[in-house]
Amino acid sequence: MNLMKKSASRLFVIAVIAALGLGLGVAGSAHAAKADWVAAWGFSIQGLAPAATVVTNETVRMIARPTISGELVRVRLENTFGTVPLMIGAASIAYRNNGAQLVPGTVRSLTFGGSTSVTIAAGQGVYSDPLPFVARAWEDVAVSLYIPGNATGQISRHGNARTTSYLTAAAAGNHTADEASTAFTGTTVEMYWIAAIDVFSQADGAVVFLGDSITDGTATTTDGHDRWHDIAFLSMLLDSKDDPKKELAFVNEGIGGNRVTVTATQGSPAAVERLDRDVLSRSGISHVVFFEGTNDLNSGLVNADQLIAGMAEIIARVKARHLKIIGATIIPRSSAGWTPQMTAYRHQVNDWIRHHADFDAVIDFDKVMKDPTNPDIMNPILEFGDHTHPNPYGYFLMGRSVDLKVLQH
Repeated sequence: MNLMKKSASRLFVIAVIAALGLGLGVAGSAHAAKADWVAAWGFSIQGLAPAATVVTNETVRMIARPTISGELVRVRLENTFGTVPLMIGAASIAYRNNGAQLVPGTVRSLTFGGSTSVTIAAGQGVYSDPLPFVARAWEDVAVSLYIPGNATGQISRHGNARTTSYLTAAAAGNHTADEASTAFTGTTVEMYWIAAIDVFSQADGAVVFLGDSITDGTATTTDGHDRWHDIAFLSMLLDSKDDPKKELAFVNEGIGGNRVTVTATQGSPAAVERLDRDVLSRSGISHVVFFEGTNDLNSGLVNADQLIAGMAEIIARVKARHLKIIGATIIPRSSAGWTPQMTAYRHQVNDWIRHHADFDAVIDFDKVMKDPTNPDIMNPILEFGDHTHPNPYGYFLMGRSVDLKVLQH
């Protein structure tokens, strides 16, 4: 969106706020004028669900947890990898109570250009209209989408959301307004079509976490919200009660198997390819935390110099947008197929990250996760057992190690 269009959109939203008497938590239109759209939650749409996963005349109820508060919301839907148009027959947002059950009286219909339905062309995305709805940091919301009969083709989705979402049986019809969970008889831990939830907020910005499975959350607790950046966010949220700091949203854009320079599979576009879509296009972004590289080295397709070149490209593109970028060192790995040469490359890349890269700050996860007696492997008490991923305790220590001050500048 160019500056003129963005300014016009923002003025329109402020006019809506004034008409509805919303104050965004403070009194006066002068304060409201400081607000803007900020991504409060997000996931990378990474590829297509298997062909056998079909949504036909049924409703999906996707669960998300915003990380900042605001009194207007909009939802980003994407048919990113779809090969045919996606028809949304109806959509709603509500507070989630438990499972697929909603808090009574909170269901609000989403509209698109004033219509309760929308068709999204293959490869495209759309925002819902601004909706008066009080989103609160760390309170679950449910976005329900009704898909008319056989109108989707294959589903554009995020494959490892680590959050349970819900769906009705095929041909069950439109249940987007249901408060009860009765109709939602199926579950999934994938995220279908929903790429972001924005709030109109006075928050100071959004921190986007660009990473692989260790950011995505492999080996964390399903529905536990215990990824390393979840731990860091909760630390910031709790500490701010006694020592007010900037209000920042945390947005997870990790994908399992992701590489910096080379697309791993159809379901994991390389970071250099997805940077614009998954990171730079997010609303209100102020910082990027970049934590990748292990999968490039494990592929055997790149050496340290090639990986460094890919990382340097991402740093330059982020800085060209006048955004802060924080790098993270690559943690030890010793899984099957990992070689001593790959370990040597990892040390070379980490030395560059610590001492030569143009990052605004560095998070040294290698220091946190390495074995005290052997820096080439992960500490056994901190790893999941696959010699690649941390266990929940490892993720906890990684999150606690993040110096939140680097996100406050």
